[in-house]
Parts: sequence; C-alpha cells; structure tokens
Amino acid sequence: MTSTHAFWLAGRQATGETTFDVTSPWDGRLVAQVSVPTEAQVEEAVAAAYAVRDEFAATPAHVRAAALDHVSKRLIERTEEIAQLISAENGKPIKWARGEVGRAVSVFRFAAEEARRFNGGEAQRLDTDLGGQGRLALTRRFPKGVVLGIAPFNFPLNLCAHKIAPAIAAGAPIVLKPAPATPLSGLIIGELLAETELPAGSWSILPVTNDRMPALVQDERLPVISFTGSDKVGYAIMDSVPRKHLTLELGGNGAAVVLADWASDEDLDWAANRIATFSNYQGGQSCISVQRVIADAAVYDRLLPRIVAAVEAQVTGDPSDAATDVGPLVSEDAAKRVESWVDEAVGAGATLLTGGKRDGASYAPTVLTDVPAEVTISCEEVFGPVLTVQKVDGEAAAFAAVNASKYGLQAGVFTHDLQAAFRAHRSLEVGGVVIGDVPSYRADQMPYGGAKQSGVGREGVKFAMDDYTYERVLVLTGLAL
Repeated sequence: MTSTHAFWLAGRQATGETTFDVTSPWDGRLVAQVSVPTEAQVEEAVAAAYAVRDEFAATPAHVRAAALDHVSKRLIERTEEIAQLISAENGKPIKWARGEVGRAVSVFRFAAEEARRFNGGEAQRLDTDLGGQGRLALTRRFPKGVVLGIAPFNFPLNLCAHKIAPAIAAGAPIVLKPAPATPLSGLIIGELLAETELPAGSWSILPVTNDRMPALVQDERLPVISFTGSDKVGYAIMDSVPRKHLTLELGGNGAAVVLADWASDEDLDWAANRIATFSNYQGGQSCISVQRVIADAAVYDRLLPRIVAAVEAQVTGDPSDAATDVGPLVSEDAAKRVESWVDEAVGAGATLLTGGKRDGASYAPTVLTDVPAEVTISCEEVFGPVLTVQKVDGEAAAFAAVNASKYGLQAGVFTHDLQAAFRAHRSLEVGGVVIGDVPSYRADQMPYGGAKQSGVGREGVKFAMDDYTYERVLVLTGLAL
C-alpha cells in the first residue's frame, strides 16, 4: 500500500518540495508518503478560492448536486479500498472503517439533495403594517465566503466529508486541512471531486502541518472556519479571530444514564452491550463515545457486572481482522496519556474492574468505579477505551451528574418513561439527548454539536449550510398583493 500521495491545489493534483510519512498505529509500518504544499502553493490555493467565490456561489444547483452525487456513488464503488486505507492510517478496525465509508456516502448524498432545494427563497408580505403596503420581502441565503475546514484524525473520511459536502452544496469555496496523522482519506475525496465539473479553485485539500495552521486561520480571505478537535485548540482559534464566523465541534465526555425503570434482564443486557460497544469503538476515540455511566441505585448492582462482562468480551487486536472490535489508539503517545490518567484515578482511590493495561499504542478496554470527582479522567475527555460507572439515587441526581461537566455534547438516557424523556430533553445541558440508547448515536443529517465547552454551531449537512451562509433580504415595492 506504500505510495507517495500528491495533494489537491485548486482542483488539480500538485506536489511540494518535501514529504512526510503516514504510519500504521497498529504495527508502525509505512503506509504512504504525502507531499507537503509549499507556502507559495498554499497562497495559490487560498487566492484561487477567494477569486472564484462569486462564480461558485452563482453555479447552478444542478451542477453542484451532480458533483456531490458523483462523489457519493464513487465512494460506494471504492468502499473496500477506502476502508482498508482508513484502517491502515488510523488503526480503526476494518468493520468500523467500512461503516465510516457508508456514512460518508450518505453525507454526500444528503448534500446533493440539499443543494437542489437550498435557497428557494422565502416570500413575506410586508403589508401587515400600513408602511409596508405594496411591498414583498424575498429572503435568500448567500455564502459568507471561503470556508477553512480543519478535520481531525478519528473519522478521517467522514469528518472531511462534513466540511466539504455542505460547502459545495451551499456554493462556498473550501480549503480543507486534513489531520496530519490521517491525510489519506481526505485526499481520496479530492480524487473523486477532480472527476466532476466544479469550477477550478472552488476546493483544495492541503495536508499542511499543524504549525502552519495559524497563518490560515488568520487569513482574512477565509472568513468562515469549521474546526473539529480539542477544546484547547478550538478556543485558541476563537480567541485569535473573534470577528470570524466559527463552527467548533470540540468533543465531550458522553454520559449514559440508566434510570430505575430500565430494569428487566433484557433491558440491562441491551444497555450493557451498547455501553460496552460504544465506550470502545474507534478505540474510544469518538467525541460521543460513552465515557461515563450514571446508573440508578435500583439497577446498579445488576447492571455493573453485565457491563464488565460485555467490555471483557470486546475483541482486541489487529484492525485488519474483521473480528476485531477494538484496535490501537492513533499513537503510542495517545495510549500513554490514557494510561497516565487511569493510573492517576486508581492512585486516588478508584477501583479498577477490568483493563488498565497498555501495549504500545493499544490500551485494554477499561472499567473504573468509585472515581474521585477531581481526577483528570472525571473532568476531561479521555478519548480512549475507558469507562467510569457511578451510582446515583433517582432521576434528579442522575441528570445533575450529567450536567456536572464542562462539556455538553450528547447524552444517552435509558428509560421507557416518555415524561422522563422530555424531562431529560429539558434538563440536560447538551446538544443532543438519545433515549433508549447510548450518546454515541449520530445520524449525519441531524443537527450535531454541543453546549458549554463542547463548542458552538452545528454540523449535519443542512445545518452546516446555514452556518456557511447568511440571509439577505430583497424588498420589492409597488406590487399589487
């Protein structure tokens, strides 16, 4: 699989003067070499996107929709190849990598559909007041300008899709910076876009190093920034460019609440299996993976051993093996960080029920109880296969425990009580509440984002398109309404 990959500059392939290596976190083998854009090439990409912004905004909807449909269909055709690439560069188990390709297929399809119906215009009579007699307002949306998309490593294809597809659908040029650890999936999207009729300059995919990101962030020709990553980096971007429009998806420490009415053996088995799966899928490297379980005392003693057994049943190992559930983290440093947080918690009095061992970049699926509130793993996003379980008395205490976090991305509530579901929706300080399942559920067309330090704005194709555009009203005068 080793090869040298060009990048995409204003819709065409290009190479720079240097390369960097992409290696497998599973076995350290060289997966590919990627060419790095020079400063002049980055400038060319930004200048081209800025120059084409008016032309691209005026591109007929059918042109943009056809391009998006094409990418969606080509992803289907190349699913296995791309899944193998994701698994190789990211360490993601192949079954999850195949699922990620399927999600990206849907993202581009949704974007094609939205491109066809976006911006039809909303008419509003203004003669509801005497001063508006004979007047009609027509409101449409127009791009705010060129989008700078900054994608993370954990979903290297789908989160690139969530930057690129809405921008194209809305007619906004985009410059995408994929994660340096996992650039290959984003570059594949470039291959497919290059097969379309989109205007030259309307998109670029530039695998620049992180230390060159501030210059792009500061560039006034890039007025919209869509960033997915850590809260530290996201808020540093916000502080550095307070007058730009930002969408920040900054992660969380997702809680799964199990209320007292979720009490049958079938209920508890379902909850335990879902919790075990989605605290460990992607190696726990998902913003909405289950990090905290908050269980009512009425079910805690029956639920906890089920969770431990389900976590221990997770198959760890080679991500290329279809039987593997949990592969390595993205790097050995990431695994060492998780190890240090677990060791800190245990040293402070937490009880380790299973896991707690590191082997290179891999960390064993881990369950902790009695975790002190002040330790790092209670306060921060672990981004690893680690789960804490907490006992509470009643719904109010459970919801308070969810909210006792600086993050607020999504929460899952296991309950059969419709009233409790609506109370959760009203009370929980998160961007999404999932009833009867873990917080890890995301449909790519729904609004996705958080509250508090989990960010601002929303992803999800239609909602990202709204973020990338603004309303402009046209008032027509002298009409016989």
